[in-house]
Amino acid sequence: MIILLTGLSGAGKSTLSHYAKLQLLTLGIDVEIIDGDEYREKICKNLSFSKADRIENIRRLGFIANKFSVRGITTIISAISPYEEARQELIDSYDNVKVVHIDCPIKQLITRDTKGLYKRALLPPDHPDKINNLTGVNDHYDAPARPDLYINTNEKSLQKCVDDFTFFIMNNQYISLQNNVNELVQLSF
Repeated sequence: MIILLTGLSGAGKSTLSHYAKLQLLTLGIDVEIIDGDEYREKICKNLSFSKADRIENIRRLGFIANKFSVRGITTIISAISPYEEARQELIDSYDNVKVVHIDCPIKQLITRDTKGLYKRALLPPDHPDKINNLTGVNDHYDAPARPDLYINTNEKSLQKCVDDFTFFIMNNQYISLQNNVNELVQLSF
């Protein structure tokens, strides 16, 4: 299974991924996290933040995620993924892709501003440190119309968000396992 966590910077994608992985590992579920920030520093550093490059970024992360997923490892892609077009391409390209929208109001994200990005995006237009393409502020974000799971990190505690996400993964693992068993039973007759 491939799970794409999408949401604005600071919404909690990396945090939820990390804590859910810890819970799932204790339950014997193999998990790999593909963090968009980490991969941009290593294998996607040639990409800009243009629409075309952001779509290519998700395409590359999806390819890597699929390598883990086909080996039975639940793979979480934690990336802003601002375009519905890129998310749909991921769903169409690989089996068992789930989209999870990690949401938080922009006002709350500005107060969190864990990376200082919102402060820089809100600088005057001529400021040398201004970010001109921060998703949700001065660049576009297509919120998923029908995510497989919606979590608003401003409305629930961290533990409740992690529990909801972990339960979602476990439930989908069970459904996937049941489908595989049904396919095997049909093939044997």
